[in-house]
Amino acid sequence: MLTKLLGFDPKTMKMRTEIVAGATTFLTMSYILAVNPAILSSTGMDKGALFTATAIASAIATLLLAFMAKLPFAQAPSMGLNAFFAYTLCQAMGYSWQQSLAIMLIEGVLFIIITFFNVRELILNSIPKNLRFAVSAGIGMFIAFIGLKNSGIIVSNEATFVTLGKFTPTATLGIIAIVLSGVFMARRVKGALFYAIIIATIAGIPMGVTNIPEGWLPVSAPHSLSPIFCQFDFNGFFSLQTVLVVFSLLMVNIFDTIGTLVGLAEKTGIVKPDGSIPRVSEAMMSDAIGTTCGAVLGSSTITTYVESASGIAEGGRSGMTSFVTGMLFVVSLLLSPLFLLIPGSATSGALVLVGVLMLDSVKKIDLSDVSEAFPAFITMITMVLCYSIADGICLGILSFVIIKVCTAQWKALNPTLIVLSLLFIINFLFK
Repeated sequence: MLTKLLGFDPKTMKMRTEIVAGATTFLTMSYILAVNPAILSSTGMDKGALFTATAIASAIATLLLAFMAKLPFAQAPSMGLNAFFAYTLCQAMGYSWQQSLAIMLIEGVLFIIITFFNVRELILNSIPKNLRFAVSAGIGMFIAFIGLKNSGIIVSNEATFVTLGKFTPTATLGIIAIVLSGVFMARRVKGALFYAIIIATIAGIPMGVTNIPEGWLPVSAPHSLSPIFCQFDFNGFFSLQTVLVVFSLLMVNIFDTIGTLVGLAEKTGIVKPDGSIPRVSEAMMSDAIGTTCGAVLGSSTITTYVESASGIAEGGRSGMTSFVTGMLFVVSLLLSPLFLLIPGSATSGALVLVGVLMLDSVKKIDLSDVSEAFPAFITMITMVLCYSIADGICLGILSFVIIKVCTAQWKALNPTLIVLSLLFIINFLFK
């Protein structure tokens, strides 16, 4: 019964593959259990409660997606929007974290409403075919860049923005993880990315990258949610500034999720010839509900994770993969010390190899037509350089509309693209 509810077909799928895929996705994105509390606690929120909120919100959203959409994707608090919460809303704009949670709650409710009326699906279906391929390839490069950055292989540089980092133990472990992942994948080892993460984590112990604290035990009781649960403050909420903040959050989250869904769907092979994605409405609804639940629990906006591609690369094709990932988030409540041992550099190999696998979408782009190739290129390169899937999609669509208008190719446009372009311009003006 459970397998049927999750869309698992024993005739075409293997349970072991789905379990390994789910575990790989979890291990690849488990850094959020450490990073999200670290970022949000800078606002004064309780770090222990934030760990619990992050794990529960991720579990709820991912399990909802498993049963509603039956797709091998995972969801958790968005990297980028958690920084927006802490550093922009709370520090730069002066909102308290309680007011910021109220903003997240309103955004989540609006998310549910526009998803219910299929506004997000309408937007998804309006994206041209070549831009979809560009989104998939761009996300691959973005994922790989995250992996290289997390391990310190690529670092910031005042003169050139980015440069090759020094061969520190962290960077060296990242290189080991990347090489292991590449070798295992080339040799077609089942669970290649999963095993590479485990081996790299163990190798990190003598290198001083995998830190085991004194008196360390793998099990601990969950931290209480009470310091941050339902701590909303709506005082001074109704202002133009707050309206613009909510609008910006909606725009970013909509296109972050849409971009990720398009990219991941291409890798699973479920996209239909007309470009539509089965059960995409259910996937978007689980994301919207997850965002609302996250705000109630005391966490930032939930989104579909690009790291889901690591599980897909391992063969995950059904909701069973996301079910396993969701249940591991539940288990992490008790085994948090064990999961927090995994250093970010140990997951670099999985992220880089996923980038390699997703790059094959480039060959599907019509590069012979500059009016198609130019927006596709803008989409891909700005995803990486802006460090944002949403910004890449927005700039890609804007460039697509502008070049089609300037070359009088009116038939390539649709009303949704025109409206979106105007909204993007407004969003960028008030960003």
